[in-house]
Amino acid sequence: MVEGWPGRGQGWGVEFVRVSRWAQALEVRAACPRAVPVSGGTDVMVEVKAGRLRPAMLLDLGPVAELAEWEPADGWLRVGAGVTYTRLIEELGARLPGLAQAARTVGSRQIRNRGTLGGNLGTAATKGVCHPVLLACDARVELAGATGGTRLIDADGFYQGERRTALADTELIRAVWLRPAHGPQYFAKVGVRNAMTTAICSLALTVDHDRCRVGVGIGAAGPVPARARAAEEFAAAHIDWKGGPGRPLAADVVGHFADLVARAADPADDLRAGAAYRRHALTVIARRTLTWATTPPTTRPADHLRRHGGEP
Repeated sequence: MVEGWPGRGQGWGVEFVRVSRWAQALEVRAACPRAVPVSGGTDVMVEVKAGRLRPAMLLDLGPVAELAEWEPADGWLRVGAGVTYTRLIEELGARLPGLAQAARTVGSRQIRNRGTLGGNLGTAATKGVCHPVLLACDARVELAGATGGTRLIDADGFYQGERRTALADTELIRAVWLRPAHGPQYFAKVGVRNAMTTAICSLALTVDHDRCRVGVGIGAAGPVPARARAAEEFAAAHIDWKGGPGRPLAADVVGHFADLVARAADPADDLRAGAAYRRHALTVIARRTLTWATTPPTTRPADHLRRHGGEP
């Protein structure tokens, strides 16, 4: 069923269309490429209320049931764009701990109950908490359109510029594909307070013992979320993959890794923080996350996750 209501919003006309099936959503998107998709509304409606967004149409995807589903598929986890932060924490925390840690840092419980993975991805604000994790995990984004079919794009190629993505005008985000964790995953975020705060900078780190790979994603420290590839390669070259977890890295190795992370960022000065502070903060959380990932669990401080946006 398709429902629509004409309306007015702060002096401009806006049409609100609600769909209940995926095929309907694609049809509406194709007919009105300027339609702005909305699910939980926790990002979009803030922009509308602030006057920074004036959509001709709001396309409500909330009732589309398939977007709220997740499933294992060919060794991956396919997570629907409509899966909320709360469900990422409660249902996928063991399989995708980095993403669950990031979700825990989002707003209040009410916001986590409404906000979705696809909404965070589609808004593409560099401060979005999911972006660093998707980059660090080598995630893939499933896009679909009424005429172009379905395609998968690496998260690294999804971000095209400040709040710009590879999503075509007639496409919608359908799902995100991630491999289940095969090693430590951490997310750390620096803000002006411990909760309900916008990131000054953020970082995700994954250590995949199956693929002998380290992934590092950076958020809120440049115009687009970014990978720290030199840092990834350096850390991977110094981890003893055959020896298994529990072999801490030398302090100089961890320090150089942190410096490489900071060099990968492209921060700016703004009202929340200066570029120099952002680089410094990144080195701190880069050292901490790599140390946690290469330290035996029994020797980690009990609050090492709680202080930085998550719980075991």
